[in-house]
Amino acid sequence: MSEILKIIGVGFITAITAVLLKECKPELSFAVTVTGIIIILMFLMEMLQNTMGIFAMITEMTGIENGLLKVLLKIVGVGYLTEFGAGILNDFGSHSVADKVTLGGKITIVLLAMPVMESLLTLIKGFLELL
Repeated sequence: MSEILKIIGVGFITAITAVLLKECKPELSFAVTVTGIIIILMFLMEMLQNTMGIFAMITEMTGIENGLLKVLLKIVGVGYLTEFGAGILNDFGSHSVADKVTLGGKITIVLLAMPVMESLLTLIKGFLELL
């Protein structure tokens, strides 16, 4: 709980400082925003490392194929990174570029999901052959 409060605090301080600096020193506003983003990402990396350990434990306990879990984590990662990148681009007024980044993320997710779909269809085919 304290981690999210730190992230929210850094976010508010970054946003307020960037808005105040934008009028008199726009180049510093950009630097403050990037610095705030880096600090938030550092907090998130620590949380992500803990989460990866939990996923490793789950795969050992359940026997889920490790490759399948890796694909699912990649899909989630692409979604988060796409949203993050598009948000930054929108903040800096590049809405059309942000839209293309979002489209690229969606296409990447579809491509990453293909092996999962293939496994699912193979499983369904196996069940149908048993009937």
